[in-house]
Formats: sequence, structure tokens, C-alpha cells
Amino acid sequence: MTRAGGALLVVGDVVTDVVARHRTPLAPATDTAAEIRTLPGGAGANAACWAARSGLAEVRLLGRVGTDAAGWHERALRGAGVRPLLVQDPDAATATVIALVDGSAERTFLTDSGAALRLSPADWSPGLLDGVARLHLSGYLFFAAPSRETARRALWDAREAGIPVSVDPASAGFLAELGADRFLSAAEGAETLLPNADEARSLTGSDEPDSAAAELSRRFPLVVVTLGAAGALVAEGGAVTARVAAPPARPVDSTGAGDAFTGAFLAALLAGEVPARAAEAGCRAGAEAVTTLGGRPPAGPA
Repeated sequence: MTRAGGALLVVGDVVTDVVARHRTPLAPATDTAAEIRTLPGGAGANAACWAARSGLAEVRLLGRVGTDAAGWHERALRGAGVRPLLVQDPDAATATVIALVDGSAERTFLTDSGAALRLSPADWSPGLLDGVARLHLSGYLFFAAPSRETARRALWDAREAGIPVSVDPASAGFLAELGADRFLSAAEGAETLLPNADEARSLTGSDEPDSAAAELSRRFPLVVVTLGAAGALVAEGGAVTARVAAPPARPVDSTGAGDAFTGAFLAALLAGEVPARAAEAGCRAGAEAVTTLGGRPPAGPA
């Protein structure tokens, strides 16, 4: 059960995003005009910011960054209403992602994980769960040995404390490299799994989101599969229990749309909403997210 009034603790990646929006196809071996911005990002950090944007009073974020950009990221998180718990890595630069966004708002990532996946068990303490009502783990942590062990310890300590845990699988490409069985084994014990359709397919081998969601919900009590503009599926106990539509939106950049869903969904659960209503909140946030450049909420009131 979620503890009413408690904080959300996100353990995950903090990333410097270089977003290049090109309206024409990439021209190999020459120039392609683009709108380029350097923005704060990272699946874990984005989700935390969207949870705060959704009205959650206390959101904390544990992540590892390089000394190169630690101050910038801390200021950005605080400005978004998130309490940063950033570990500075003296030997690795902050993770960087180059997001190539085409004219349809679809994005392709080039990822240098840098310090993010160097989050180590020494960076974790059960005391970080004091006052926490829900723990969320960014799936990127599961794709390197040190951060995977850290995620497992955090998950175990949360379960021991009776705190529900959610996991976002994060990347179908990295899932394919790691292997579905290894990921599912590492995430065992989580209460909620939040894959998108591609990630659900990678984890189950099923091309049908309904079947994949139902199958995963035999392993995790609550599974929500996001479907982009088509909304989301909620599955519990081996069956799809709700289908949620997404509001219409005119997309600019799909970067961070899934993170927006996650943050708003978790904030709604912590506010006492049932999963279907929480998924509606997530879809609204995702629809807002695609209308702006980058993965963080826009400035100003929601």
C-alpha cells in the first residue's frame, strides 16, 4: 500500500540532452539544418520533474553526475520542485544524449551513459527511504552491473520497509542487449512495471500490447503499457483491466513523453487515484510533453 502524504523517491539517470530537431531528412556526409538546444534530461530526472509538476509536494531524486555539470543540473531540478540527491563522480562526465528529432517528432537517441550508470551500492543507504511512500527506479540503471546492483538493493530495502516500487524498463534497444530474462529477474519484487509497447514486446515476445500487458501482469501486480498517441493499457492479475485514451496533441518532440506519463501517473497514485485514473493523468502529461522541446515540463503553471 502507498503511504499517504509521503514522498516519491526516484533513483535514476540525470542526463545532459542535446536535442537536434531537423525538419528535413538527414543528409549523409554534408549539412542538415536543425534547431539545436542543450537541455537537462534523463528518464529518472524527467519523471521526477513531471511528478512535481503534477502537484506532488515532495519529490526526491538520487542520481550520479560528473563534476562538469553538477551545479547546472542541481539548479534545474530545484527549479522544477525536485529535491536533488546528486552524487558527483570525479572520474566520469555527466551522461549525455544526442536526440535527433525528425519532422514527425519521432526521436532517435545517441547515448553516452557517463556517470549515470556508475551509481554504486556505496551511493545507496536505506535511510534514503525515510519519509518515502513510493520508490521509482529508472530502467536504465539495470543496464550496467554497478547501477543494477544499486537498483536491486534499493528495491530490496523498499520491500523490507513495505514501500511499493515501480520500474520503467526505459529502452527496448538496451533490453535486447541485456536480455529479457535478466531484466525481469533483476526487477523481480517491483509492484508496478511501466513499459512502452516496444519494451513490452521485448520483454514478452508478443507483438500484441494487450497480450504483452496481460502476460507481464502475471509477474508484476500492476502493469501499464503506454501506446503513445493511442493512450495506455492497464493490466492486473493476468488481464487488461482498463484502456485509456490520450488527449489529442500537435507533437513537436516526443522526447520524454513516457517520462511525463510516469511522473504524473505516480503522482496520481500517491494522491490516492486508482490505476485507471492515474493512467489518465499520465496520458494528459504525455500529451503536454510532446508539444515542447526536450523531456522536462514547460515553465509556468500546469
